[in-house]
Amino acid sequence: MDKPRHFTRRDFLQTSALGITAAVLGLSFTGSSSDKPYFSLKPIGRTFSLENYYIWCNSPIWGEDGKVHLFYSRWKKEKGMGGWLNGSEICRAEADSPYDEFRHKQVILAPRGGEFWDATTCHNPLITKVEDEYYLFYMGNQNGKTNTKRIGLATSKSLDGDWERPQKPLLLPGEKGAWDDHCTTNPAFIKGNDGKFWLFYKSWNTEEYENQKGPVRGNRKYGLAKANHPSGPYEKIKENPVIDFSLQPDNAQLEDAFIWKQHGKFHIVARDMGFFNHEYGLHLTSRDGLNWSKPKIAYLDMKSYSKEPVPPSHLKRFGRLERPMILMDKDGKTPKFLFGATQGGKFETSTSFVFEITSTTI
Repeated sequence: MDKPRHFTRRDFLQTSALGITAAVLGLSFTGSSSDKPYFSLKPIGRTFSLENYYIWCNSPIWGEDGKVHLFYSRWKKEKGMGGWLNGSEICRAEADSPYDEFRHKQVILAPRGGEFWDATTCHNPLITKVEDEYYLFYMGNQNGKTNTKRIGLATSKSLDGDWERPQKPLLLPGEKGAWDDHCTTNPAFIKGNDGKFWLFYKSWNTEEYENQKGPVRGNRKYGLAKANHPSGPYEKIKENPVIDFSLQPDNAQLEDAFIWKQHGKFHIVARDMGFFNHEYGLHLTSRDGLNWSKPKIAYLDMKSYSKEPVPPSHLKRFGRLERPMILMDKDGKTPKFLFGATQGGKFETSTSFVFEITSTTI
């Protein structure tokens, strides 16, 4: 097995040079889609959908009752796909197992209105447990736009109990002009090998976002902040950003990162935004959480696993799995199920989609 290494500036420059050469020769530089994905997947299917709602951000956890508790975001169908930004709420659903249908149980966090930092949306739930406390990381915003997206944290002693809601965000953007001055979002959390608690976050630069042309503006990167306790306070590390594709051709980037540790390595699965294409998942590894390997394919597009009729034209992102999250086996050591969100389903919105992970590529 190759030792993971940082995808360095030299790597990016060399790859960019290859991209220029490929363009001159009329070749396509999008990565090799013939590579075997890291995850071998068996589709279980659309196990959770709600009439009149879009469902997104499926974060599963095993409960003490042996059931799977799913923390997910939803917003009303009438708002369209973009409703996640100005009307999403975070809820909890249950199923007896990952193979069964989920049932909605309760709303956990809803937009508070007024001057609160999460006044207009609650989104990106990530549920985890440390010792006897449950930690629900999430993103809120204040104005229905991307520039007030902030990561927050709610806590509870039980999955269905009262959640203590934060009055302030957990992590703020950087100073004006910094790579992360626009927002903090897409939390990914793990205990590091230094004994501290690590919070990975996505952000980008406001000036690039406002002035770039093209279908995707700005370049989304990942930073890391650390704390002595899961509740913080979190301090950003000086090496940020730790994952940066900005020297790749075609404004390649990534989002929706989920992190876990296995066999002495940190692993990330994320949604591809142009490294190979915009439909695949990416897999990266690291020994130290700072220096990450060159991305490989984690999973393919949805049509490679499930055949469905073409949906209505308003579902323009049909065919990709977004917000990938892993449910480990009950021993907590082995990735067993891949949860994600995808457009489509009988209500012509978006639903959860669950895969069994039958094996991984070494």
